[in-house]
Amino acid sequence: MSVNWSGVMPAVTTKFTDNDELDLVMFEKNICAQLDAGVHGIILGGTLGEASTLLDEEKRTLVREAVRVVNGAVPVIINIAEQTTKAAIEAAVRAELDGAKGLMMLPPMRYKADDRETVTYYKAVANSTSLPIMIYNNPVDYGIEVTIDMFEELLECENIQAVKESTRDLSNLTRMKNRFGDRIKILSGVDTLALESLLMGADGWVAGLVCAFPAETVAIYELAKAGKFAEAIKIYRWFLPLLELDINSKLVQNIKLAEVATGIGTENVRAPRLALIGEERKSVLSVIENGLKSRPSLPDYKNLFTTR
Repeated sequence: MSVNWSGVMPAVTTKFTDNDELDLVMFEKNICAQLDAGVHGIILGGTLGEASTLLDEEKRTLVREAVRVVNGAVPVIINIAEQTTKAAIEAAVRAELDGAKGLMMLPPMRYKADDRETVTYYKAVANSTSLPIMIYNNPVDYGIEVTIDMFEELLECENIQAVKESTRDLSNLTRMKNRFGDRIKILSGVDTLALESLLMGADGWVAGLVCAFPAETVAIYELAKAGKFAEAIKIYRWFLPLLELDINSKLVQNIKLAEVATGIGTENVRAPRLALIGEERKSVLSVIENGLKSRPSLPDYKNLFTTR
């Protein structure tokens, strides 16, 4: 299966038991809910997946389990966020062996690489694997921006095919389309800018709150792509207070609380993260409860005519 880098791709959370082990039962339940809603891919090991706290063998287990659960329905993509080029290449090898169909890649972790070092890092990994790659461009959180001039060099590698656009600059999408046309697929990486990005021509949405609200997320995408903008906007306006839980340093805890509320997750996080308490917890629960009370009825979004 190839990756067409379009549609809704959940950056799924990693589920843990009360004993801080992988909760593969709840992991499967959530993946099945995503598939039932009509998502177009599954992304593992991102920020929401608490990748920085996972052992390599745990990441491999998640890839294998996801591949088993999706059973070819959608591609499984694993994020690579490593400190060294050598480790990133090894991670790409493991991903391919375990059945992943694509990679999402952050720049080098911890060391603030310059433009030349960042391009060299990406190209070294791309040249080491046959898997297609989506660059994760998030200078706000990770301190390194992959500029359009850097993409000019990176696209010499045929398997660098997409970008998760998280610069928070909507006009960057148009700049990339103007420079590269359809050579690179663009997926919005910021929940609160997703519909705006789709309206400006983004090919897809790497989503966070989809972990708890898969149907609503896919409905917005499908409606937007079908040109039913008024219907998409109506759902999106309802969704926005919930989507804002994603642009927060406690996004993992926030979204896991939302998953509990919709019955497809647990609250357990891995230390040093801790579950929310006190007023912070009450505030997040209030947003979730208000969203559930006013949850909209969805149109038959699965049967809309779309061109992808």
